[in-house]
Amino acid sequence: MPPKTNGILESSLYVSDLPRSVRFYQETFGFSVISEFGERGCAMHTGTHQVLLLFKKGASRAIQSPHDGDGELHLAFRRHCPPELEVLRLGISSRTWRSSGPAQQATAGASSSSTA
Repeated sequence: MPPKTNGILESSLYVSDLPRSVRFYQETFGFSVISEFGERGCAMHTGTHQVLLLFKKGASRAIQSPHDGDGELHLAFRRHCPPELEVLRLGISSRTWRSSGPAQQATAGASSSSTA
């Protein structure tokens, strides 16, 4: 019998501008940094037993267990949104940011690019 899971513990995004990405997740979702990895990245608390790892693209290739990511990625956050917070949802959906490629549109609970 396969083991039961309780969801996903962590997800990783590889970003071109780490400080800007951290600010985005702090200001948009209220996530807090719980651990920093120097210039390579950080871990952000996203919910009970859930972590978002942000890594600067290319910064983790020369470590003992190298990793990196490129291309389009999908990450969705499940959030309770009562009707009185619909304004917040609309505010999030109107945020855009520019990476090395075309502008990416973020929507509440929808996909985002790896270059947040």
